[in-house]
Amino acid sequence: MSNKLWTPAAWLEGRWQENVLLEIDSDGHWQAVTPNVPQPSDARVLNGPVIPPLVDAHSHAFQRAMAGGAETRDSESDDFWSWREAMYAVALSISPEELKRVAMRLYRELLRGGYTQVCEFHYLQHQPDGQPYADELTMAWALIDAAEEAGIGITMLPVLYAHQGFGSKGLKPTQRRFKTDADWVFNAQRRINSQRSATLNAGVALHSLRAAHPEDIAALMKQLGEQDLPIHIHVAEQTGEVRDCLAHTGQRPIEWLCRQQGLDARWQLVHATHAEPFEVELLARQGAGVVICPTTEANLGDGLAPLTGYLDTGVPLTVGSDSEVGREWREELRWLEYGQRLVKRQRNVASQPGRQPSSAARLFDAMLAGSGRAAGFAAWGLEKGARADWLVLDLSAEGLEGVPMARWLDALVFASAGPLWAEVGVAGRVLGRL
Repeated sequence: MSNKLWTPAAWLEGRWQENVLLEIDSDGHWQAVTPNVPQPSDARVLNGPVIPPLVDAHSHAFQRAMAGGAETRDSESDDFWSWREAMYAVALSISPEELKRVAMRLYRELLRGGYTQVCEFHYLQHQPDGQPYADELTMAWALIDAAEEAGIGITMLPVLYAHQGFGSKGLKPTQRRFKTDADWVFNAQRRINSQRSATLNAGVALHSLRAAHPEDIAALMKQLGEQDLPIHIHVAEQTGEVRDCLAHTGQRPIEWLCRQQGLDARWQLVHATHAEPFEVELLARQGAGVVICPTTEANLGDGLAPLTGYLDTGVPLTVGSDSEVGREWREELRWLEYGQRLVKRQRNVASQPGRQPSSAARLFDAMLAGSGRAAGFAAWGLEKGARADWLVLDLSAEGLEGVPMARWLDALVFASAGPLWAEVGVAGRVLGRL
């Protein structure tokens, strides 16, 4: 394949620019991205406009096995906590071989959904009886192998999972496959990072303030030191978690993290659904990012994140597929905007009149800007030094045919269904049939 690609249009710096030459280096990264270049004779011409893919910043691949399987109600109460019991049943039964099969199917779906990197928040570690595998990373390698075979990049996030709740030591029997400590997590990321490539890297994760108590967090942070690795944590997803945190610490979860732990640009707060304005300001000042998972949060009845607060204060944002009920970023962005419209009874809530009037463009650019750091990359998108990943729009697809250039992204997010990519590229390589 030519190391030069030419497209009639590409999404660069927040707008469509024409006649763009994309040059790939020998390591599968963008060597140069240049608009307003006449079509070179030695470049491969792409059959449509190009946009950068996004990172799926929060995934539990094994939960793809139960997506759609917990949509009945058998009691007066049905919420996150009842769903969690059904999830535990799946977690207790899945084998490494089954996990790989489920993950391969999922990762191909994510590629079709416009993601080319997935952050796997991985806490399913041990055998069904809770004993470690001979190789303690057996389940992690299953996911890594699945990603490699599917063609997607993967950021593994081994999870510190030590306790069942605030003030409770140890885990429930149904959580026995999850048990880890700071040493386990640190060594896991070190082993995975020893295999680092353009499409594989690792950070760390703390399951939540329920499952990782202050002493656990301190132990892991001491081992990490100043290493520039992504650090992810579930936080403030449910109102019950907020109440419990207040009862045990006197502070809300995000408040506690900001004031007691202290955050920086390495940190990614997953969900951060129930955040007060002062907590949003704390996050903005400390530079931590937020991963919103709109389809999962809707499916579980969690609530709506303060989207406009995060956008207006400049908190870095990304989206995640989480429980895998939604597997494309277009749907996540649509839910982000539509949830706000329903609550505020207004349209185009995410837009900035006079600056960025398109809700789709503002949301897409926000998620694009946050994607790289969530996955541990210094650069992401159609820019020099970033991994050479791309999506080619199929302008003959339903929802895009006949749409003018200025409205391509709007139609992509709000008015399109079905396959929309004429081509998907990862690390300089075109993927085959997905």
